[in-house]
Amino acid sequence: MDLLGSKDLCTKVELSISCKDLLDRDIGSKSDPICLVEVQDAKGNYQEVGRTERIKDSLNPVFSERIALNYYFEQVQNLTFTLFDSDNGTKSLKDDDFLGRIQTTLGQIVSSKKLSRGLLKKNKKNSPSEGTITISATEVTDNSFSHFYFKAVGCDNKDFLGKSDPFLEVWRHENNDWSLCYRSEVVKNDLSPIWKRFKIANYLLIQKEGDRRVKFICYDADSDGSHDLIGECEVPMSQLQQGDGKEFALINPKKKAKKKNYKNSGVLVLQEYQVKKEASFLDYLFGGLQLNFTVGIDFTGSNGPQNNPTSLHYVTDRCPNEYQQSLYAVGNIIQDYDYDKMFPAFGFGAVLPNGERSHEFPLNLNPENPYCSGIHGISEAYKSTVTKVRFSGPTCISPIIRHVSAFASQQTATPTNYFVLLIMTDGEITDMAETKHAIVAASNFPMSIIIVGVGHADFSKMRELDGDDKTLTCPVTGNRSTRDIVQFVPFSKFKSTSNEELARAVLAELPKQVTNYYEKNGIEPGVRQFAQ
Repeated sequence: MDLLGSKDLCTKVELSISCKDLLDRDIGSKSDPICLVEVQDAKGNYQEVGRTERIKDSLNPVFSERIALNYYFEQVQNLTFTLFDSDNGTKSLKDDDFLGRIQTTLGQIVSSKKLSRGLLKKNKKNSPSEGTITISATEVTDNSFSHFYFKAVGCDNKDFLGKSDPFLEVWRHENNDWSLCYRSEVVKNDLSPIWKRFKIANYLLIQKEGDRRVKFICYDADSDGSHDLIGECEVPMSQLQQGDGKEFALINPKKKAKKKNYKNSGVLVLQEYQVKKEASFLDYLFGGLQLNFTVGIDFTGSNGPQNNPTSLHYVTDRCPNEYQQSLYAVGNIIQDYDYDKMFPAFGFGAVLPNGERSHEFPLNLNPENPYCSGIHGISEAYKSTVTKVRFSGPTCISPIIRHVSAFASQQTATPTNYFVLLIMTDGEITDMAETKHAIVAASNFPMSIIIVGVGHADFSKMRELDGDDKTLTCPVTGNRSTRDIVQFVPFSKFKSTSNEELARAVLAELPKQVTNYYEKNGIEPGVRQFAQ
């Protein structure tokens, strides 16, 4: 697997998705649809490549979240699109109601420009479900973005009790049709809302010939999904590019038709407009960024006696154990992006040969120099140490997180060093509060944490550390994580697949986490370094 993507020539595309007449699975309200997109891998298994946002109370959702894919003309890329009624809002969709599915190929979508299909019932290829799905593909031709900052003044009041709850949608015109580009947050009880800054990719807004028209639609949000139109306006992109201070009247066509002296239903004000180039993960790497890799291995007693074949730490030349497989799967990718390939490696939860119980000790048992040469060096240190220490406890991972974040905290000003910590553990951690505290603090630094759950323990609480479902909050200070820096994966999920699939799962979010950190802190890539 190549962390940077395939070396074959490809075209980047983004898919936009909408549905009509979905099944209503809720009593007293409507379904809350979300669309899961999966691609078939070389072994015939389907892997998630993205999902839309969840839209509350809608049987005709238009999703604003686009799905990015690499398109290879010479390959058949099989895709599935599965709709669920997501009532709990968590990442797992296993307990959510199935609404329908289609299978198609990326080639069919690209060639059709806009593909519409009836949704099928679960596991029944020719049994129609209810509703249709429409998918369209757009080629990504530019990595610059238009950044907007809008407010509205004097919006119509649509509520009998209280004031309107406005939100804003941005649509682009193409091929005699309109497609959704962005949907804002709802501003509660405010007739002059100020929305958060947002950005839209310029390839969606700017066309090579002519002046693309952009439509802004302001709604009053209703809890049942039947949002009331406040007003809308169509604006040539060239007007938006003229900069700050532009005002656009929001018009409600029905009110305009009824009232002779009708002026508007509010005024949309562009407070700020900027065009910025979005730096990619490759931009940072070519600018000199190094990934500093650190390993932490669990030596607690719950792993089982090392000399017992059932132990998670049982070492044999015939088959590497789960710790070794996880190390090689992740380490073999990361090591290519560290120039000296000298990696600090630590263990935790063991009694050392000198009788000391330690929650953080050098894997090579050399406190003066905890560095190992390459992934092979880490593996050799592990095989040597696993027979010399006594497995103990408790399972505490906060000391290793603090150790690495102390180094990361010294590298916040320049895009030269980003730290990746791989922690492999067999069970529930003991210092959950301290670990959350350490992760929230580390989210301010150039650092990511990968946790691989080894064995078959209950890892439900470990998933709390992964910020996919909700933002991690420190129970000590109440501070919230500034970004998601943890990726948790249970090894058992990939036991029957290859190390490449495990690596893909744990490293998929890393490039985005890297660019997200530098973008949030206004740090641009270094000057590109070329081979002499």
